[in-house]
Amino acid sequence: QVQLVESGGGLVQPGGSLRLSCAASGSVDSIDYIRWYRQGPGKERELVAAISNGGSTSYPHSVKGRFTISRNTAKNTVFLQMNNLKPEDTAVYYCNAETRILRNQYWGQGTQVTISS
Repeated sequence: QVQLVESGGGLVQPGGSLRLSCAASGSVDSIDYIRWYRQGPGKERELVAAISNGGSTSYPHSVKGRFTISRNTAKNTVFLQMNNLKPEDTAVYYCNAETRILRNQYWGQGTQVTISS
């Protein structure tokens, strides 16, 4: 079992920045990927960033160059640095962990990000 707790959401003006955190606990050694997803009002959940156990990262075009995923392995925490935020980035942001072998999926409770002037 893996437990994930997100934090760092809030209200930011367009053009601003936020850093989200995802703290993992439990069977963290079983994690192969950590991903950040978001779900905006009336929208489907979409992937915004991923980092592998080996440290490789990937982003969709919509956030590439603005969002950066990183990790502090010692603290079992993954971060999502979000810069130049736009109103369309408004969403609940979720942390997801995928384990090796069985490919079990674990989710955090989500953190609200609102971009508005």
